Amino acid sequence: MSTGDTSHFDPLPERDGDAVLESMRPDTLAVRGGLTRSHFDETAEAIYATSGFVYSSAAEAEAAFAGDIDRYIYGRYGNPTVTMFEERLRLIEGAEACLATASGMAAVYAALASQLKVGDKVVASRALFGSCTVVINEILPRFGIESVLVDGGSLEQWADALDGGATVVFLETPSNPGLEIIDMKAVCDLAHAAGACVVVDNIFASPVLQSPLDFGADVIVYSATKHIDGQGRTLGGAVLGTSEFINSKVIPFTRHTGPSLSPFNAWVFVKGLETMRLRVLHSSASALMVAATLEGHGSLADVRYPGLSTHPQHDLAMSQMSAGGTVLTMTIDGGKKDSFEFLDALKLIDISNNLGDSKSLITHPATTTHRRVSPDLRAELGITDGMVRLSVGLEDPADIIDDLCQALAVLER
Repeated sequence: MSTGDTSHFDPLPERDGDAVLESMRPDTLAVRGGLTRSHFDETAEAIYATSGFVYSSAAEAEAAFAGDIDRYIYGRYGNPTVTMFEERLRLIEGAEACLATASGMAAVYAALASQLKVGDKVVASRALFGSCTVVINEILPRFGIESVLVDGGSLEQWADALDGGATVVFLETPSNPGLEIIDMKAVCDLAHAAGACVVVDNIFASPVLQSPLDFGADVIVYSATKHIDGQGRTLGGAVLGTSEFINSKVIPFTRHTGPSLSPFNAWVFVKGLETMRLRVLHSSASALMVAATLEGHGSLADVRYPGLSTHPQHDLAMSQMSAGGTVLTMTIDGGKKDSFEFLDALKLIDISNNLGDSKSLITHPATTTHRRVSPDLRAELGITDGMVRLSVGLEDPADIIDDLCQALAVLER
C-alpha cells in the first residue's frame, strides 16, 4: 500500500474547458461535464481500470507524494474515471467540489465524521433513512459526539436544539420513507446562526428536482446507487461542497479510511448522469398519476406524495422542488398482514428496498429499510406496519396503476 506525506492534500487534477462548461445548462453538463479524453481521442468516456500509477523517476514520485506536482498517485486517492464522475456531478449541482465514495452511506459518514470530534454536537431531523438514524443515534455517540433529534417540520424544535451552538445539522428532505418536507432556508438560517455546517441528504429529490445549495445548505450527499445510476447496477455515493471543505476535510478522511469508488462504478455513474434528468422527470410525472389515481382508494388509509395538494406540506415542497419526485407512500388498512398480502399479489412491480430505479420497486419500510429503528421512533415518524413505499420507474404509468389496483383488489375479497 502506498504511503506519503499526509500533512498536505492537494485537490484533484484540474480539467481543461471547465470555465466554458460553467456557463452551460444542466442537460449539456450531463453529457459534456468532466469529459477527459486520452491521446486516443475516444468518443465515449474511458474506464481507467488501474489501482496505481507509474512515475518516470523516483524524484517524480517524491514530488507527487509531497504535493509539489499535480498528478494521480493511487486508486484510493483518485482515478481519471472517478474524476470524470465527480466533475460532471459537481457541474450539474453547481458546487465547487465533489468527492465520490463507494456507497451512499459512505458519503453520509464521510461528510459527518470528517468534521466532527469529541465534544461536538449534531442536530438532525428524526425522519431519516434507517442507516442514517443508526449513524446519528448509535455510532457517533460512541466517539463522544452529542446527537439531538428534532421534528424536522418544527422550527421551534430546531431553534431549541441549536441553542448554545452546534457543529453539524443533518437532514433529508423529502424524508425516507414518510416524505416529510423540511424548510431548508429557515433551518439553514438557524443552523448558521448557531455556527453549524448544514449537510443535506438530497437523495429523494435528486439534483434534477432540488438544489439545496440555493437554500443555504453547505454540503450535499447522494447515494449514486439511486437516481444517478437509475438501473440497479452499482453502488456509489458523493459528497459535494466548497473546495475548502472537500479538500481540507473530506479528502484527508477518505484517503485514509478508504471508501473509494471503483473506476467501473464511476463509469456507470458518468453514463447514468447523461439520462438522469429524462428518467427522473418521467418517473415523477408517472408518480403523480399513480398517487392521484390511488388517493381515496377504499383499501388505503393514506396516500402521501409531495406533488399532491393533500400532502400536509405541499406548498413548501413545491417551493423547493420542481416536481413531486419518484417516490410515494401508501398506508394499507389491516397492518402488516394485509401489507404483505398486497405486496405478494403484485405481478409487475418488484419487491425491493432500492429506489430511483428504471423498474418500479416497492418495500415495507418497517421490516426492511427501517427495521433497526426502534418501534417508538417508527411510531413517531408514522412508519406503521401498514406503510409501503413505492418507487415509480419507467414503465407505462397505466400498467403500474393496473398492477397496484389488482393487488389492492385481492384485499377486498
